[in-house]
Amino acid sequence: MKKALPALCVLGALVFLAIAIYYWTTKAGSLPSWVPGHEAGSSHIHLKHGLAALVVAIAFAVLAWFTSAKKTTSPKSTESK
Repeated sequence: MKKALPALCVLGALVFLAIAIYYWTTKAGSLPSWVPGHEAGSSHIHLKHGLAALVVAIAFAVLAWFTSAKKTTSPKSTESK
């Protein structure tokens, strides 16, 4: 289970990065009708939708980074007696 969560987070980051790129490169009229932001006949790009998807991708990447980090133990005390 420890390795599954970071892998899923990386997968989520890649998916949302692809969604962000898709929003930035596709006109609103060319988006499928089930995708948020679809506007028939529109020729503008949804920059805010792409930016939101990028923020989610970054959040998934940070979560993957933190969940994959090794836990460190505190150093033993080296006090003199």
